[in-house]
Amino acid sequence: MSRHGSDEPSQRWHGVHKALADPLRIRLLEALWEMPRSARELADQADIPVDRLYYHLGQLERTGLIEIAEYRPLARGKVERVYAPAVTEPPGDTASPEEMVGFLGSMLDATRADISAAWRSKQAGGLREVDVHRGALRLTDEALAELRGHIERLATRFGDRDAPGVWTRVVIALVDLQDRPPPNAAPPTPERSS
Repeated sequence: MSRHGSDEPSQRWHGVHKALADPLRIRLLEALWEMPRSARELADQADIPVDRLYYHLGQLERTGLIEIAEYRPLARGKVERVYAPAVTEPPGDTASPEEMVGFLGSMLDATRADISAAWRSKQAGGLREVDVHRGALRLTDEALAELRGHIERLATRFGDRDAPGVWTRVVIALVDLQDRPPPNAAPPTPERSS
């Protein structure tokens, strides 16, 4: 469980987008979502020296994104920390617009890095699929609710972390492109000409 209380959501998220601004830290967090790991295990997976990871793990721990799940005994009485993701939620309604934009910006930066790595792998002959679609749809409130329901059902259906297969990044953004009145607002009254 995260050590941050629910009374300080904006403080907690103030530094999260900075912690996630580095694609390496996002990859470390994702590796921990698969299973708890020590710094040594994370370094082996990322193919970088373990001493380079401690700073990044510290950043993730300070922002409450990961926590020490256990201390694993090693030879000669030493122990190593085993890290796991903390229970956190993305910034909610209490986050400032700047915090939300920063958080989403870091997610998009990580996605950009993923796409770049996949294209480099494809150019080198690897099998990596990349599908990027961008468009605009005119949706009624009912159609938007239906689309959100379909996305949620797909995420539930294919979101089994224990299922065999290839890890695939999925980024979906539904953003209104036009201002519209809130659902309970009275319709504007037409002006009369004399």
